[in-house]
Amino acid sequence: MSYKQTKIWNVDNDDMKKGEPLLLQEPTMWIRDNKLIAFPTETVYGLGANALSDEAVSKIFYAKGRPSDNPLIVHIGEKEQLNELVEDIPEVAHRLMQVFWPGALTLIFKAKPVLSTNVTAGLETVGIRMPSNPVARGFLKACQLPIAAPSANQSGRPSPTTAAHVLQDLNGRIDGIIDGGKTGIGLESTVLSIVEETPVLYRPGGVTKEDIEEVIGPIDVDKALLSTKEQPKSPGMKYTHYAPEADVYIVEEPKQFHSAIQRAKANGKRVGVVARELYKEADESFVVHSLQDLAQSFYYSLRLFDEKAVSVILVEAVSTIGVGAAIMNRLEKAAGGKRI
Repeated sequence: MSYKQTKIWNVDNDDMKKGEPLLLQEPTMWIRDNKLIAFPTETVYGLGANALSDEAVSKIFYAKGRPSDNPLIVHIGEKEQLNELVEDIPEVAHRLMQVFWPGALTLIFKAKPVLSTNVTAGLETVGIRMPSNPVARGFLKACQLPIAAPSANQSGRPSPTTAAHVLQDLNGRIDGIIDGGKTGIGLESTVLSIVEETPVLYRPGGVTKEDIEEVIGPIDVDKALLSTKEQPKSPGMKYTHYAPEADVYIVEEPKQFHSAIQRAKANGKRVGVVARELYKEADESFVVHSLQDLAQSFYYSLRLFDEKAVSVILVEAVSTIGVGAAIMNRLEKAAGGKRI
């Protein structure tokens, strides 16, 4: 399955605020024709397909090189669509949706048997979210279909935060891309299961554990987030992810940067640094000023360093409080646990 050309539609948030659905007419028609369309969300770009069609969803796995036993998250434009997709909407879900939908929170429900089995990977549950990005909302509302959409990258690569990133990985492998500019949060959505008696956090994201507990009280954390020996249950976390071409290392203490840079350069390595201060001896340096800044720029900086032919990337460790938990989760994956 290969496409001669991946089409790009340029649509920004201001267009959608003005209410211009005609800009999305063609990609909407293509989705209904079981084609693959990448689109922006407030987290990362997603690779969308009709979630009711086995044919359409199977194309996602082929295009990404994603294992078929890795379930997908379904995106909707209206809360009312939930009634068609899930067996039950518990009271806790209503409380969470009241606060966090539309937004970067995926909720895991018991699924009705209407979705493609390729979406659920044979499980009885499904993760669903309603994005807040205006372009995503306009697109999903126009489609009038549930859209399965993992991140729009080759499996294992850093998730895309711009349309250019999608093109780097999937040009000629998908039908089209809705270019809505750079994403906001920059990390994939938080995933929370509400099928257990006590909700379980399966993947940290922009909606933090602390945010959730302010609304519904204490929640559990998936053991896989606490131990590398456990198999993750969240969509998109079963296999190695987020890795650039370069070797990534977590630097525990800022004072270790100078010696780490010198060692790598002595071995003929081109070095990139992501940290809260500038290290002039590095070949490339990406300075971040806050946890939110790091979250927004994390994948972007990894891909930028690939373009700069960096072979070693040193990233400063951060606190695991709030959004720091999501950052460190992705950083651990990208580094494969390698620390300095």
